Formats: sequence, structure tokens, C-alpha cells
Amino acid sequence: MDVPLWVWIATFVVTAAIFTFDLVIVGRRPHEPSMKECATYLSIYVGLAIVFGAGVWMTWDHQHGLEFFSGWLVEYSLSIDNLFIFIIIMAKFAVPKELQQYALMIGIVMALVMRAIFIGVGAAAINNFSWVFYLFGLFLVYTAIKLAKEGAEDEDEEFEENKLVAFVEKRFPATSEWHGKKLLVSGDGAKKMITPMFIVIITLGTTDLLFALDSIPAIFGITKEPYLVLTANIFALMGLRQLYFLIGGLLQRLIYLSYGLAFLLAFIGVKLILHAMHENELSFINGGEHISWAPDVPIWLSLVVIIATLAVTAVLSLVVSSRMTPAEQDASSGPRRDWEDD
Repeated sequence: MDVPLWVWIATFVVTAAIFTFDLVIVGRRPHEPSMKECATYLSIYVGLAIVFGAGVWMTWDHQHGLEFFSGWLVEYSLSIDNLFIFIIIMAKFAVPKELQQYALMIGIVMALVMRAIFIGVGAAAINNFSWVFYLFGLFLVYTAIKLAKEGAEDEDEEFEENKLVAFVEKRFPATSEWHGKKLLVSGDGAKKMITPMFIVIITLGTTDLLFALDSIPAIFGITKEPYLVLTANIFALMGLRQLYFLIGGLLQRLIYLSYGLAFLLAFIGVKLILHAMHENELSFINGGEHISWAPDVPIWLSLVVIIATLAVTAVLSLVVSSRMTPAEQDASSGPRRDWEDD
């Protein structure tokens, strides 16, 4: 897939413009978005992703179009699972409702920048060392097993303050009082102090980067094209903020989401290992020769598996959870958002 330099530049410019516009609108009027507002924005972002995928299909070929849509669906589904942790972070820091949207927006922008760097490093490693697919595959299978085991556990136990946030809280003077969307305020003696908003944004951004340790290898299992990996991540993150507010109470009803995602990660992990075997260059495996019997899973099959898994997971979760009490749903999928009872 030959992507001209101007296409890369245009992609970065348009992405920056969209996020800047969104950030200015949110920053100018911090508020808790309505369901109509979230649905409108989310529909626009999903529509843009579909149009972009169709453009890839027509400009390059159907193979790359399918790779984009498959990668986008994988990133989106993993992002939904991430929302559970975002809810816990918001509750842990008692973020005011009207400021949550702004905090999410800044955190997502930070995550996008860090993911772009991660994608560049991953692409370079893959281009130079085909055995990296073995590592990615084994890591995804390990993550899938771990996710499946934790699927029925309380999400509160999964979140631990990362080391960067702990370092910031320990080394820099901070205030426990909220000052709107300000990150720094003047304290005693005009000394600058960081606000809870600063800590929350750092937590959201760095936590999402940790999630990228799963999602980036997963999408490289779908496509090896850095441009498609990057754009799939961009479109998945674009609607994440609206999705956080829109699906609200639906999150705790997706009681089997972890199992569905675990299956997807295991499937992609096995696909990566098979691909690594097919292009094997490691001397201690098959004498450094390619393993001809190891098949490459076609992208159309990957897309079918992804869609079928998400559909079965969602339907089964909603059917079973409809017979549960809210407390039972919490125990199966995670905590409810504190404003659902307002």
C-alpha cells in the first residue's frame, strides 16, 4: 500500500483540526452532554469512518478496505472495554459532571499522540524483524487468557494508580480543590500548584497508553499497513468521549464483553503466530525456513469472526443481564456510573 506523503500530511492536518475544534467547543462551555448531542457527534464520527473506509477500498483495493474496517472494529470494541476503567477513574477523583467531558477530551488527545509514536515504533520493528509477530501473538494469547479469567471479577480491583501519576502527586505541590478546567493555580506565595484536573488528565492519557499494549499488537494482526493502523486508532478514539456518555447504563449490561474480547485477542494472537510461522526466519524453528503448512488467515475471515463475536457477545449479554438486578450486573461487569441515579 503506497500512501503518498501529502495523504499523510492531510490526515494529520484534518485530525488536528477536528480535535482542535472539538476541544475549543468543549473547553469554551464545559457541560454534561445530552444524549442527543452525544448521538449526533457519534453518528458523525462513525459516518466519517465508514466514508474513509470506502475511500480506502476505492482508492487502493478491497483488501485494504477490509483491513481498515476490521482494524477499526477491533479498536472500537477494545475501547468500549476501556470505558469501564475511565468510569472508575472519574469516580476515584470525584470529577464534577460538567468537567468530565473536557478531561476525557484532553486525555484522548494525549493518548492519540502517544499511540502514534507507539505505532511508528511497532511498524519499524515489524518491517525489520518478522519474528516480532511471535512476540505479539504470544502476548495477545496471554492477555486473552488473563482477560477471560478476570471477566467476572469486580472492575474496581483492576485499576491501580500508575507510577507516573504517583510520581507527579508525590513530587509536585497540589491542591485538592477543583478550579474548573485549570491545570495550574497559584498557591501560597504565588507558587504554582497542580489541580485535580491535571492529575485526572495524566491518569486518563497514560492509562489509555497501557491499553495500547493490547490494542496496537491486535490491530497489527489485522493489517501491517501503518497508515491503516493509525487511522483506525484515530477513528476509534474520535467517538470514545461520546460513547462514554451515550451508552452509560448499557455498559454494566455487557456482562460478557470481557469474554468476547478475550476470544478476539486469542484469535488474533493465533493468527499472528501462524503468520510468523509462515514467514519464519528464526534459525531454531524449522531450521530458519518458512513453515509452508502454516496458513495465513484471510482478512475476510477475520472480519466475519470479529463481527460475529461482537454480535453474539452483545446479544447474549443483553438477554442474560435483563434478568439480573443492578447489583448482579455490577458484580458481573463493573460499577455503575454515579449519575445514573440522579
